[in-house]
Amino acid sequence: MEKRTKIVATLGLVSDKKEVIREMVKSGMNVARLNFSHGSYEWHGNVIKIIRELSEELKTPIGIMSDLQGPRIRTAVQSDIEIKTGDFVLVSDVAKDPDFKFEILNFKTTSNDKILNSGKILLDVPDIVDDIEIGNEILIEDGLMKIIVKEKQDGVLLCEVIDGGVVRNHKGVNIPDAHLHISPITEKDERDLEFSLKNDVDFVAMSFVSNGDDIENLRDRIKKILGREENLPQIVAKIERKEAIKNLDEIIDHTDAIMVARGDLGIEMDESKVAIFQKEIVRKSMQNMKPVIVATQMLNSMIENPRPTRAEVSDVTNAVVDHADALMLSGESASGKYPVESVRIMKEIIENTEKSPFDDVRHLLALDVENDFKKIVKSAYELAKDKNIKAIMLASVSGFTARLMSHFRSEKPLFVVTNQKKTYNQLSLVWAAKGYYTKEKELLKAIDEMINYRKSKGELAGGDKVIMVLGSVPGGEKMQLVGVKTI
Repeated sequence: MEKRTKIVATLGLVSDKKEVIREMVKSGMNVARLNFSHGSYEWHGNVIKIIRELSEELKTPIGIMSDLQGPRIRTAVQSDIEIKTGDFVLVSDVAKDPDFKFEILNFKTTSNDKILNSGKILLDVPDIVDDIEIGNEILIEDGLMKIIVKEKQDGVLLCEVIDGGVVRNHKGVNIPDAHLHISPITEKDERDLEFSLKNDVDFVAMSFVSNGDDIENLRDRIKKILGREENLPQIVAKIERKEAIKNLDEIIDHTDAIMVARGDLGIEMDESKVAIFQKEIVRKSMQNMKPVIVATQMLNSMIENPRPTRAEVSDVTNAVVDHADALMLSGESASGKYPVESVRIMKEIIENTEKSPFDDVRHLLALDVENDFKKIVKSAYELAKDKNIKAIMLASVSGFTARLMSHFRSEKPLFVVTNQKKTYNQLSLVWAAKGYYTKEKELLKAIDEMINYRKSKGELAGGDKVIMVLGSVPGGEKMQLVGVKTI
């Protein structure tokens, strides 16, 4: 049986050639992620063109995800600063004192002679010091260094060094417990968003989401740029801030999909809790029928090595058992030595896990449904339990029906036909869904066309029984269970 959990692979300089991407798709890649923290528009545009060509050539949906950088906080220092545990340093921001001339004030915590005169650290976000309070931790360079705010005077923070190191220019900064009044969409993000929409991407991943309003703000901007309300790229909310965990239910309610961005999440909070939060995010996303991606360092050692560690194999396995819709490769496929092999090995792990007796999540399914649409889909799921049923056939314009059916995690193949190209590509993130695009407007005829295609691929044969569900029909009804059909 083919894998049902989808693979998102980040493309980079080692994986931007057509033949490499072709092999990645053949090896199991379903969605190509474009990280807008790197690369020129020319590079991104060329990769998008290649992906669309391959999708046509291989007759398979390949989703394109544009991942916006978001508001990164970085250090601004004139030269490297060595800070040691127990030292006291000063922190300000570029709006307060862009020239590094802020004075050592008369703080109560320690005498002026104990404060490093050379340890003046600026943050590159204007007025961010206003949002930082006494007791807040400031983490530098992926949490390798930690300082804590002891006093605050005139826009200057006195901080004690808890974990020392060398502070270099332009290194990432996290402030987990501060309520930061930073727009989640920067000027760079605005430009990147316009470029992405112009190139008709299928998903837009939003970094450092804090609440549901962030999602709606982005959706409004997308609608404004495109000048329409429908046929939009889906928004993927990246959960990577402590504040996002607090507002998780609200974010899931507003977004189209979720990404467990374990990199920054593991910096923002106790790393020992990340795995537990991952399970909670996957569970809640699944119960709300929103696709969820588990990301970051899943096969990280394969950046340098041809085989993953046993711990990494276990990590991928656990994410599949939890029933994430998709798993993501980052540096492994973007800058590593083995981009194709990383995809292939992830696919092998997924397939072996999905065959195992541990792949059972009935306790997570919304089996007690009240909504009429969901009742119809659930009835299709129940009918498909019959051992004589070979597959579930769906016709869906928006992809909504496919996502509902996917939620029930049927053991039978899920074939989805649509006459919308955007929906076709977005099926690449829906668990188990195998998309088929048609220009046929009448969906019953479209299903017959898809059946013939699946028969030609050897996935179905004459005399097989299938379940048929229509997501919309010409007559105005939104959904209709057609029932069992012998093909």
